[in-house]
Parts: sequence; structure tokens; C-alpha cells
Amino acid sequence: MFIVPKPAEPLPSLADRPGADVVIYDGHCRICTGQIARLARWDTRGRLAFVSLHDPLVAARWPELSREQLMRAMVVVDRRGGKHAGAAAFRYLSRKIPRLWLLAPLLHIPFTMPLAQFFYRLIANRRYALGGKHECDDDSCAVHRPKT
Repeated sequence: MFIVPKPAEPLPSLADRPGADVVIYDGHCRICTGQIARLARWDTRGRLAFVSLHDPLVAARWPELSREQLMRAMVVVDRRGGKHAGAAAFRYLSRKIPRLWLLAPLLHIPFTMPLAQFFYRLIANRRYALGGKHECDDDSCAVHRPKT
């Protein structure tokens, strides 16, 4: 018997939720898109909008965020314009998404952010190799492939 996978639900966009915090993620990364889809399902209160860093809207709306910065880490732009990147973005989201509230106390232990950022970078820098993506639309993800 052949099972047809359920099509992915479209992520809420800026147009859908103009007053929401915006999660900018790597839409070419399998690990990233899987985690973002899970995050969108967990956002039962509709507090987040999502946009891939590869969308031209990102460069137009947030020109201060370089492509290189966005390729290194997920960024959450809050409603006030504050920017949270990498592990700090995850920590910020732990206060917004009820499903992550159990992790919030651990993520807010004083002086642990450098360690959290280290582990975030460790995974983020290897995300294409770990996620099985070996081709990119451009050269930008070569930085994430293991050196041969």
C-alpha cells in the first residue's frame, strides 16, 4: 500500500499576521524547515509569522541583517524591532510558546548564553550535512558543508 504524505501546511506570513514577531529561518535547510513547521504548530496563540531568509522581502525590510548573518543563525525580530539570533532567539521563543515554557527556566539560567550559543553554532554550522541537503541554489551554503 502506498501512503501519500500529507502536504505541509503553509506557514503564517507577515501578511497573515502583521503584528506578530517574525521568525527568519533558512528555508533551504531540511532541519530548519522541520523545526519551523513544528514551531508553527505549537504557536497556538498566533504570535509568530515566518519568512525564509531567501525571500527578497527579508533584504528589503531588514537591510541591516546581512545574508551571512542570517545563514549563520535563525533570527527573531520582535514587535518592537529587537533582534534575537541563534540560541537567544530560541530563548526568546521559550517565553512566547506554551509548549516551550518547561525549557524556559533552563534557558534563562544566568551566564549560560555563551554555552548555549556555542552548541547552537555547532549544529547550525553543520545543518546541511546533518539534514542531508547537498545542493544549493547558489554558493551560499558551501560554508555549511564539511571540509573535504
